[in-house]
Amino acid sequence: MNQTTFHIKDMDCSSEEQMIRMRLEGMEGISGLEFDLSQRRLDVFHDGSPSTIADVLAPLNLGARQVEHREEVEMPTEDDDASNRGPLMWALAINFTLFVGELAAGLLSGSMGLVADSLDMLADAFVYALSLAAVGGSLVRKRRLAAWSGYLQGGLALLGLAEVVRRFVAPMGAPDVGSMIVVSLVALAANVATLLILRRTKRGEAHIEASWIFTSNDIKVNALVILAGLLVWWSSSQVPDLIAGGLIFLIVANGARRILALSKGSSGR
Repeated sequence: MNQTTFHIKDMDCSSEEQMIRMRLEGMEGISGLEFDLSQRRLDVFHDGSPSTIADVLAPLNLGARQVEHREEVEMPTEDDDASNRGPLMWALAINFTLFVGELAAGLLSGSMGLVADSLDMLADAFVYALSLAAVGGSLVRKRRLAAWSGYLQGGLALLGLAEVVRRFVAPMGAPDVGSMIVVSLVALAANVATLLILRRTKRGEAHIEASWIFTSNDIKVNALVILAGLLVWWSSSQVPDLIAGGLIFLIVANGARRILALSKGSSGR
C-alpha cells in the first residue's frame, strides 16, 4: 500500500474536511484517509498512482499540493468507533438543547443576537450529526444529511436576516439586556463543557478535529452577543443587537451554502 501526503492550504474547517471525504471516500484504490486540520495535512493510503488523487482534489480549489509519497506502508489502526460516538453524541445533545433554549430566550427578550446565536448552535448540531455519520457512515447517507441540514439552516438564516432588516425599518425598542448576557454566559459555559468533552477523544480524528474547531468558534460568537448586550445597555438602542444578529445570520447562511455545495460534491467556494 502507498501513502501520499498532501498539504491543503485552504483546509481549515469542517466544510473542507467533509468536502474532501465526499470526493475521495469510495474511490477505487483508496483504503483510508487521515486528516490533520491544524497542519492542513491529508494522508491518503491507496494503491496506484498519486496523480489520480491529485486530479480529483484539484477541482476543489483548496490549494492541494503533494509533499510526500511513500510505498509499501501499513495503514494505521483506526480508533474504536464507539469511543468517538459517545463524546460526539454529548456535543450534539448540548448544542441542540442550547438551540431550543436560546431561541426561546431570544424571542421572549426581543434579541435578534440570541435568535441568531441559537441558529449558530443548530448549525453546529448539524456538524456534529455529520461527524457522527462520518463514524462508519456511508457517503450517500452523509450527502443526504448534509443537503437536508443545509437547506434548513439556510432557510432559517434568510428568515432571520429578513427580520433584522424589518426591525431596522420598524424599530421595536431595545431588547432585554439581562436576558442577553445571562443566556449568552450559559451558552459560553456549555461550549466550554463541550470542548472538555471533545478533549477526551483523539484530536487526530478528522471529524473530531472539525468539531473541536467549530466549538472554539462558538465561543467567539457567544462573546459577540455578550458585547452587543453591553452596548445595548450603554446606548439604550437595539442597533448593537441587530448588528450582532445580522453578522451571525450571515455566518450561518454562508455555512449553509458550503454544506449544500459539499453535499453535491462541488467546492462551495
